[in-house]
Amino acid sequence: MKIGLVAFTDRGMELGRRLAQGLEAQGELCVLDRGGKGGVSLAHWTDAHFLHSQALIYIGAAGIAVRAVAPWVKSKMTDPAVLCCDENGRYVIPLLSGHVGGANDLARRAAALCGGQAVVTTATDGRGLFAADSWAKKRGMTILNPQAVKTVSARLLAGKSVLLRSDFPLRGSLPQGLSLAPEGECHLLISDRVVEQTDSPSPLVLAPPSLSVGIGCRRGVSAEQIEAAFLGAFAQAGLAPQSAAWVGSVDLKAQEPGLLAFCSARGLEPRFYSPEELARVEGSRASSDFVQTIVGVDNVCERAALAQGGRLVLGKQVRKGVTVAIARRPYFVDFEGETR
Repeated sequence: MKIGLVAFTDRGMELGRRLAQGLEAQGELCVLDRGGKGGVSLAHWTDAHFLHSQALIYIGAAGIAVRAVAPWVKSKMTDPAVLCCDENGRYVIPLLSGHVGGANDLARRAAALCGGQAVVTTATDGRGLFAADSWAKKRGMTILNPQAVKTVSARLLAGKSVLLRSDFPLRGSLPQGLSLAPEGECHLLISDRVVEQTDSPSPLVLAPPSLSVGIGCRRGVSAEQIEAAFLGAFAQAGLAPQSAAWVGSVDLKAQEPGLLAFCSARGLEPRFYSPEELARVEGSRASSDFVQTIVGVDNVCERAALAQGGRLVLGKQVRKGVTVAIARRPYFVDFEGETR
């Protein structure tokens, strides 16, 4: 996580250095600046960090932070975490993106580092209730319909049960307030399938990172062509593209600009395998003598999709110089350690 810190006094800068050092020891990347008179322009600083950092920590008055970020606030699903801390380190207050942005958890870590108290004001946290959006983010899930988060939270806050349905096995005990749904209605659905949204209240749909994608392509194929083939394959299979966890291919494509640009735009990790590694993968159905001659293995996309285990859910699809296959990996919905 890239974290920007800004302070306005000498004491604030001292605290900022302590926080930055402690957070970097936890694996974060921190940048500390002096703001105000003799320092950086607060408007320019906020502009840069709101767009390019995952978290902003203002060491000073809460009003300064609120006024600084106000022009940039758009959505709790995309805004970075924003926190405020007094210069003495007594209170750390998450102001924005407490759950999905991780501000609440970051506030607790920062408070521990400066010996202060995290002042968390979100209702579910205040009552010790399960927060679906925060839990989903920690487990790499994508919220497909963010508007439904408040419906789940409202039921928990009202003391009502939230009915859960999952297409995957569960691990650990369900948090307080959640129960398994019988056939029919549910309020929380964990699935990598495309779920049709109706006019009636729809469940909160979480797409887990359960799918691996194998891609083969001709030399010089563009990122746009790969994107079109990727989306076409997922649409054909009725699967959510947001559940793609990573992309695999043969190492001959490790420097292919279009493939690398596609992975970067999608935020997907590319994994490349030698022809010998792919040849040892079991479960592939397609075979091509031409591909064997050119690449050294009879199939790239299916074998690459299966390289980390699982089973094919969509075999080789050929779309304008791109081949795509999709496999579903072994996946568990993890509630272990979730006490709320």
